Amino acid sequence: MVLLLLNLAHDHAQVVPISLFVAVLCLCLLIGHLLEENRWVNESIVAILIGCIAGMILLFITKGKSSHILTFNEELFFIYLLPPIIFNAGFQVKKKQFFHNFLTIMLFGVIGVFISSFVITGGSWWLFPKLNFLGLTGRDYLAIGTIFSSTDTVCTLQVLHQDETPLLYSLVFGEGVVNDATSVVLFNAVQKVDVSRLDARTLRGIGDFLYLFSTSTGLGVIAGLLTAYILKALSFGRHSSVREIALMVLMAYLSYMLSELFELSGILTVFFCGIFMSHYAWHNVTEISRITTRHVFASLSFIAETFIFLYVGMDALDMEKWKMNQLSFGNLIGIYSCLILLILLGRAAFVFPLSALSNYMNRRADQASSITFKQQIIIWWAGLMRGAVSIALAFKQFTFSGVTSDPVNATMITNTIIVVLFSTLVFGCFTKPLIRYLLPHNATSINVSHEESGPPAEDLNLPLLSLEESAATNISRAKEGLSMLIESPVYTIHYYWRKFDDAYMRPIFGGPHRNRSEC
Repeated sequence: MVLLLLNLAHDHAQVVPISLFVAVLCLCLLIGHLLEENRWVNESIVAILIGCIAGMILLFITKGKSSHILTFNEELFFIYLLPPIIFNAGFQVKKKQFFHNFLTIMLFGVIGVFISSFVITGGSWWLFPKLNFLGLTGRDYLAIGTIFSSTDTVCTLQVLHQDETPLLYSLVFGEGVVNDATSVVLFNAVQKVDVSRLDARTLRGIGDFLYLFSTSTGLGVIAGLLTAYILKALSFGRHSSVREIALMVLMAYLSYMLSELFELSGILTVFFCGIFMSHYAWHNVTEISRITTRHVFASLSFIAETFIFLYVGMDALDMEKWKMNQLSFGNLIGIYSCLILLILLGRAAFVFPLSALSNYMNRRADQASSITFKQQIIIWWAGLMRGAVSIALAFKQFTFSGVTSDPVNATMITNTIIVVLFSTLVFGCFTKPLIRYLLPHNATSINVSHEESGPPAEDLNLPLLSLEESAATNISRAKEGLSMLIESPVYTIHYYWRKFDDAYMRPIFGGPHRNRSEC
């Protein structure tokens, strides 16, 4: 029997490991379903634990030589696994809450990444040499800051309910996705920074980030709008719903690949492509296609995430990387503790101050728009977990196609895996109890419309400026808008975006003309 398996493995070098991995994926789905109601466990934890168990079995079978079924390749991750995860996040986002809280989400997801990266980079640069961990370059430390600033909010989102806590869910969900995109863009910008010469060229790194962020976003918006216009103009659904679904899938993937081809951020591109497809293109397809696209994109994202966490569990038992480690056990524990502490501090350094800033900017809106202290604690906790993007960036920085012979790089890979394991298992286990303690299930959410203090409904249908009206009327309207912007910037930007969307965008690209309660 053993000889038969060995011959089979030799004849089908790729088929056998893929088949085994798919079988383990199915096992994850089954066990995750059985533990759905468990208070302490979620599907990410299940995948990691099963990966560890599978790794131990493989170590036993191979007599300690390997714990992997498949070899990790960062290109596999960035080209095949990450796009469906990020696109689905943009496609499934609750647009009303996302756009209403857009500035707050961008504060957390963009400015927050810079603050967290600064804290983690500075802390590790100062502490690692004290723990005899030497050999990292300045660029490595900058990369470490971006690697450990990328969050994984899946555990928290599995507990929160969109209907009960719409503001909190929107902030956690939106920040999680924008955070991942910003981390990857910042990571790519860091690769171009020459730390040994901090001169005017260093400022180009900031310019590169802004260029990547804006152009990647623009490409995603164009791809989403182009898809919506094609679907509306050609009415694919009259003949085949399969074609319109295929067009959405292929256009989303094409936007990602074009972004990578132009050396932009594919993550940011495909995320905004997903948002605009959901906002416009989704309304131009048949009802059966709407249902199908929702489930297909969610399924692909779920499989990709499970795949990644499975691999993390297996890679934690990679003996070759552990054998390369030249540090003492005490120093390793010190490094792990420092990284966890820096993640905690880096997260707190921006969540609480930026929440206060957000509450100040939303002061004109109703009470439901303010972030309470309990909600701030949940937002802080939600971003403590590290996941797939951190793993992928670490492999990209410190390995070549998943392999390294440098002890320092091997140590950083094991550091990242341990932090991901610890944060997911420990922080993830306490997520459900913490949220249920801070937000009791019987506590009713305040479902107050954000527009109660706004202008009457008919004002939304008026154009921003009109050539048919007098100059005095237009000037008066412009002054009123400027006054609103100064007094309450978040509310005003959202209000005028709704007017612009209804007056110009939806008639061209599709979507129902919304009433006051919609967005």
